[in-house]
Amino acid sequence: MKRLLAALPLCALVACSSSEPPPSFAPLDYSYLRPITLKVANLNVVNNYVPGPDEAALEAKDPAPPGPVLLGMLQHRLLASGQPGSGTVTIQNVSITQANGNLNGAMTVDVNLTSADGRSTGFAEASVTASQTAPDSGDPADLQAALYQMTKTLMNQMNVQLPYQILHNVRSWVVYTGAGTGGGAAASGGAGGGVIQAAPLSAPAGTAAPSAPATGTPDTGAVNTNTAVPNYLPGAGPAALGAPVQ
Repeated sequence: MKRLLAALPLCALVACSSSEPPPSFAPLDYSYLRPITLKVANLNVVNNYVPGPDEAALEAKDPAPPGPVLLGMLQHRLLASGQPGSGTVTIQNVSITQANGNLNGAMTVDVNLTSADGRSTGFAEASVTASQTAPDSGDPADLQAALYQMTKTLMNQMNVQLPYQILHNVRSWVVYTGAGTGGGAAASGGAGGGVIQAAPLSAPAGTAAPSAPATGTPDTGAVNTNTAVPNYLPGAGPAALGAPVQ
């Protein structure tokens, strides 16, 4: 009997030591990406999406909630150059839902730019989606890991799609070099050179490039002769804003 009682504390110790520690998840940080600097004096970044009850419940279990992660990336990556004009970057959708055994995610970001006189505008929209099988183990740690991976997948896609859409829709509003980036009142703050992050040579899957910029500025088709600007960027640098729309 004494031997049995003496063994109990040891068994309890072994049981405690064999339990797995809770999983840890690194914060999703995209500050290493070069900023995209736009020709506006100020840039406001807002989240207009309100999740439903089921989405909010999933977001509460996500180690990297998609709304705050996307908002933080936009605030740090999109900067104002200080030139006249204003811009608003709006999160229209940032959702993760669970249905039919799958986790489904979507993100949509709109970029609206306006010249100082209000007569020249630019618009770009980036949308991404992803889907993966939801865990069926019932273990909360497995759901956490799946939600974290979904947010990471969506963010990786958005960091490709957003620069692509900006380059192909409002490229005349982009500052391609570090010049003229110091005086802006960007909502995101931060420092950086203002060189747009390298975009893929081809469009993201399923994306068709627009035939002309959306700012009213004609495509000059200029050849890039500036060695400071990567060859995949359109032209040697951004064209000046077009004449005010009548």
